[in-house]
Amino acid sequence: MYQLSHTGKYPKTALNLRVRQITYQGIGINAYEFVREDGGELEEFTAGAHVDLYFRDGRVRQYSLCNDPAERRRYLIAVLREDNGRGGSIAIHERVHTQRLVAVGHPRNNFPLIEGAPHQILLAGGIGITPLKAMVHRLERIGADYTLHYCAKSSAHAAFQEELAPLAAKGRVIMHFDGGNPAKGLDIAALLRRYEPGWQLYYCGPPGFMEACARACTNWPAEAVHFEYFVGAPVLPAEGVPHDIGSDALALGFQIKIASTGTVLTVPNDKSIAQVLGEHGIEVPTSCQSGLCGTCKVRYLAGDVEHRDYLLSAEARTQFLTTCVSRSKGATLVLDL
Repeated sequence: MYQLSHTGKYPKTALNLRVRQITYQGIGINAYEFVREDGGELEEFTAGAHVDLYFRDGRVRQYSLCNDPAERRRYLIAVLREDNGRGGSIAIHERVHTQRLVAVGHPRNNFPLIEGAPHQILLAGGIGITPLKAMVHRLERIGADYTLHYCAKSSAHAAFQEELAPLAAKGRVIMHFDGGNPAKGLDIAALLRRYEPGWQLYYCGPPGFMEACARACTNWPAEAVHFEYFVGAPVLPAEGVPHDIGSDALALGFQIKIASTGTVLTVPNDKSIAQVLGEHGIEVPTSCQSGLCGTCKVRYLAGDVEHRDYLLSAEARTQFLTTCVSRSKGATLVLDL
């Protein structure tokens, strides 16, 4: 789902889990089940949570847990092989086999389910079904009212159909197959035109699907809309900065001031705040490098931030920024470090 560059060593806190089972779920989609070697219980997780998968070459990818959060002896993820992606999904499909030990991070949740709503609408596009499937398990367990709309190219491209079939028979899950043409699939705009007080909306999927959902729910209050991106949009230079910086061009950038020491550092256009901090011995944990997970979030005390994350709420953005993608609209940002 996401990307990270490490020094090549697994974190000391990573879990060593064994791959117990791999199942084919659809064209290009495999589900991977991880368990403890001793068969014991795993750390509890909540619907919408994800885990990091650590690679020997230092890369990290993040995948949503898609099994029932009530299960304590396994973690289940599903991976779509993307031949034109960044290589993580290909490595998993080709190198991860049953019985292999893998390094897995502890569950984290940036896409939590808000329980107690009178009605929940869940929209899944393709492999975006994974966090929403965990939500369905939880909603079923607590007897909540919900509808999951699952959009895919065809039945052959939709994962977990056998497991979702009983819910589809009850009308809780509705499948939409467009044959590769979104115009022939679910009319998202028509679906979301109606909003009732207390309703909650969750959506996850590829970029085009996410854009369609975002356009369709502008009439919904912000606190009722929840989403998670699998792939971040390209990070563009700040307004007024040339897009083609070039290796020999002047790196204009901006400055950051460390409140605890008064140290002032320059962040050029070709580096992130996190990179510059790391180069000067100030380590801020990072993970997705795309503004998707919130691992690198820090508080800022002064400055005008250009937020480029997909995670922080409007209220949170008044106090925090993500050091992997945030930029400054002015000359200086003061960080609470």
